[in-house]
Amino acid sequence: MLCLACSRSPLPRPSPTDRPGPGIAGVAGGGNVRLSVVPVPSPPLRCSWPRKAKSKFSVPVAVRENQNMAMKEDGFDNLPIYKLDPKLAEFKVHFDYRIKRYLEQKQSIEQNEGSLAEFSKGYLKFGINTDGDTTVYREWAPAAKEAQLVGDFNNWNGAMHKMERDKYGVWSIRISHVNGKPAIPHNSKVKFCFRRGDGVWVDRIPAWIRYATFDASKFGAPYDGIHWDPPTSERYVFKHPRPPKPGAPRIYEAHVGMSGEKPEVSTYREFADNVLPRIRANNYNTVQLMAIMEHSYYASFGYHVTNFFAVSSRSGTPEDLKYLVDKAHSLGLRVLMDVVHSHASSNVTDGLHGYDVGQNTQESYFHTGERGYHKLWDSRLFNYANWEVLRFLLSNLRYWMDEFMFDGFRFDGVTSMLYNHHGINMSFAGNYKEYFGLDTDVDAVVYMMLANHLMHKLLPEATVVAEDVSGMPVLCRPVDEGGVGFDYRLAMAIPDRWIDYLKNKDDLEWSMSGIALTLTNRRYTEKCIAYAESHDQSIVGDKTMAFLLMDKEMYTGMSDLQPASPTIDRGIALQKMIHFITMALGGDGYLNFMGNEFGHPEWIDFAREGNNWSYDKCRRQWSLVDTDHLRYKIVSDVNEEKKVIVFERGDLVFVFNFHPNKTYEGYKVGCDLPGKYRVALDSDAFLFGGHGRVGHDIDHFTSPEGVPGVAKTNFNNRPNSFKVLSPPRTCVVYKRADEKAEVHKMEGAAASGKIALDYIGVDATYIKQIADKEAASGSRKASTEDDSGKKGTKFALQSSVEDKK
Repeated sequence: MLCLACSRSPLPRPSPTDRPGPGIAGVAGGGNVRLSVVPVPSPPLRCSWPRKAKSKFSVPVAVRENQNMAMKEDGFDNLPIYKLDPKLAEFKVHFDYRIKRYLEQKQSIEQNEGSLAEFSKGYLKFGINTDGDTTVYREWAPAAKEAQLVGDFNNWNGAMHKMERDKYGVWSIRISHVNGKPAIPHNSKVKFCFRRGDGVWVDRIPAWIRYATFDASKFGAPYDGIHWDPPTSERYVFKHPRPPKPGAPRIYEAHVGMSGEKPEVSTYREFADNVLPRIRANNYNTVQLMAIMEHSYYASFGYHVTNFFAVSSRSGTPEDLKYLVDKAHSLGLRVLMDVVHSHASSNVTDGLHGYDVGQNTQESYFHTGERGYHKLWDSRLFNYANWEVLRFLLSNLRYWMDEFMFDGFRFDGVTSMLYNHHGINMSFAGNYKEYFGLDTDVDAVVYMMLANHLMHKLLPEATVVAEDVSGMPVLCRPVDEGGVGFDYRLAMAIPDRWIDYLKNKDDLEWSMSGIALTLTNRRYTEKCIAYAESHDQSIVGDKTMAFLLMDKEMYTGMSDLQPASPTIDRGIALQKMIHFITMALGGDGYLNFMGNEFGHPEWIDFAREGNNWSYDKCRRQWSLVDTDHLRYKIVSDVNEEKKVIVFERGDLVFVFNFHPNKTYEGYKVGCDLPGKYRVALDSDAFLFGGHGRVGHDIDHFTSPEGVPGVAKTNFNNRPNSFKVLSPPRTCVVYKRADEKAEVHKMEGAAASGKIALDYIGVDATYIKQIADKEAASGSRKASTEDDSGKKGTKFALQSSVEDKK
């Protein structure tokens, strides 16, 4: 642990008398007044952070060197965002105001704390730290009248450990080591005890505590703050460097606690050893971890944070989490943390809310009154204009990056931060007035600009993602261009589109243009992370996409030892198609929630009173994808040497030969269902500009392969097989023939070995036009003669109208 040589700030801060109340000069109403978007007069507006009053605005050297932000007498001209989107210039007054606020705040921090980077080292000053042979504890609690540090080390008697208050409301105490060892032992309980204005003494967990635990054997047991300072021999030492930032992040969203097969809370080390290899094997390059910050209510999914600097103790210790991150880095996986700075738990005894004892908003982490409470989330809302709130949150980001080697963050609840209405009962239509007006919370915007500037300065390759449903312009443009500075935003409209179709429309009612528009509807030069479903679609009361598609048949119809039902066939096909097209078309990166990649059934329901504290629906059933005879596994053959991939979709078998020049005669492919297979589609057919090397009048009969369900006796985990001809650089699809329909086929195109495209659900209108043109020009023979084995297929074509019938 690093030590502090001095307890004072690098530069003296202004007197508290320079801290006027929040709001705008000359306007009554204090913290409840919305910020104006009118031009800023000189002298600057009143603000709630300390700074030296100046008659004219000055730009710090670091900012003056940045040519993007050029300020003139009437504001900021030539911002790059205006060139990217000229329509933004209509809101120049708003951008002038918020950029000026950002630069003023940044300059004030640099003048009074040395630099923004130094300011973000608050976790080395506040909380419990070591300074030489002394333990130092500091806590910001301006509303406290007296304060003591209590814990196991003094038998919970603080009479000998009273704290002193400075003029900024920071309480501190220095405790000399005893016999060369810290007076507060590692892994011992501590609390901050203070007297409120009404004379009542209360105990609180230190706001900067790095570990907190509870007695799991007692129902509703409160959390205890734990001093975490292990000896050198017990500290985890990182062994692997951070992987480079990928051009396109493929993010695996995961919850450590529910990542195991057993109905219990899993650990960081179990996740590292058992789940990370799966993620790497599936070719993801980034892991996004949820519920890392300590939260007393497990069923909150980690979003009601109580202790911002503490790792969730349900899954292990800080050292265990470091092992997880290092293990991910060793596998080439970057690690993002789901950070919650949009609100805080309303718990009193174990959270920040306990420090709010009725004081004004300047002396609190939160706003007062309705502005400080989120009525839908039942949580407290930060006052982002307060100096110590900025220190707390910015230091929180740096702590997780420096101490745990996280590679970035996914900011939760950004919409709530951006607007004074928090997005409640709002339906954003894309009108720019919705984004840049009196409803904008400029304090929060300035905080996010500072945070993004800091993170990218500390780690240029950091990845920072915003969860915003509003679509605010320039949210994902760099700060020095006039943006808020995020790298990506989540494309939250995409899962809404899929869920709407799956719940409310028949398959033929799906709009292809609607799907394409949803997948491509994003702002130019602002990157998006696309996803078909995340944890949100899995929470109790809703269903995963796979469960929406197949519902109860997932319990009985997923074994490939029996023919798949139409529901299972459709469900598996659409599950793959939806996720694939979302990945391919939906954005600049892709996200998948743990287990959805193989269609995990059921929903997520954390242990709670309503389900009798059961963990049955709070786990991942990896055995589903590991069991060979279940349909959660679809690829049967990946041959790197021969460059062949074989997989199945329902009763179709796909054979891809990527080899540039090798033809394989009698190539053996596995299949689930026995019977007769025929060519349904051939990329090598003359019709598609191929060489016509595969005969389409050949029946391929299967041979049994061992005992069904006994993998070691099967061929490529399939109970049946047949042999095919596989020319180089071709894709051939084989369809299992329906014996009962043979008479019907004999009367139609299949009688001469020609295949109808509706077998595989293809709209043949365009291909029919090509065939008609070729017949008229004589460029291809258009007759009933069967020469498919010599010159390629002759397709029996069915129009899209007939296909719909």
